[in-house]
Amino acid sequence: MRIVLFGAGGNIARRIAREALGRGHQITAVVRDPKTFQPYDDRLTVVKGDATDPASVAAVSAGADAIVSALSSRPGGNNRPASSLTAAAHALIAGARRTGIHRVVVVGGAGSLEVLPGRQLLDSPDFPAGYREEALAQRDALEVFRQDAGDLDWTYISPAGEIEPGKRTGHFRTGGNQLLVDERGHSRISYEDYAAALADELDNPTHVGRRMTVAY
Repeated sequence: MRIVLFGAGGNIARRIAREALGRGHQITAVVRDPKTFQPYDDRLTVVKGDATDPASVAAVSAGADAIVSALSSRPGGNNRPASSLTAAAHALIAGARRTGIHRVVVVGGAGSLEVLPGRQLLDSPDFPAGYREEALAQRDALEVFRQDAGDLDWTYISPAGEIEPGKRTGHFRTGGNQLLVDERGHSRISYEDYAAALADELDNPTHVGRRMTVAY
């Protein structure tokens, strides 16, 4: 499979690329400035592109089988303003249509997962203030796909409440719109197992046209 990966320099994106490459897929890593990008695998094809520009999305995605967006506005990620996440959602949809690509998979946020009926994680009083702006933008981006991408085979993948570097175990649970927690009430996943779950969804789609989540 030929995969175009936007936001390729981020922490999650690096794991996604390595996981997909290990499965025999081809990865085109899209970054804003190839001169400052340090490739983490010599099998990557690195190109310059802008995920918020439909023409750029179409240009770098021509001939691909799937688009994966791993954009983030967090420090250490892609350092984009949170507002660009919704702009990217619109551009990715438009760009995919221009090139005839139907499969679009998005690395989403956990903030909009339900913890109780009608109550989302970001509504919790202890939700970190520093992540709220991005969580709201991620929620808005999900709505863009729900409202505007009905003709595409899209999947928005929310991580657990906590995601951090760790081991690839290959053992995790998947769900829909509700936050998954373990027997102790914890919600967590490693970058590595999140990447494995995303690659599984690319290889064998089971959540087309909807959001899914992954946690231990």
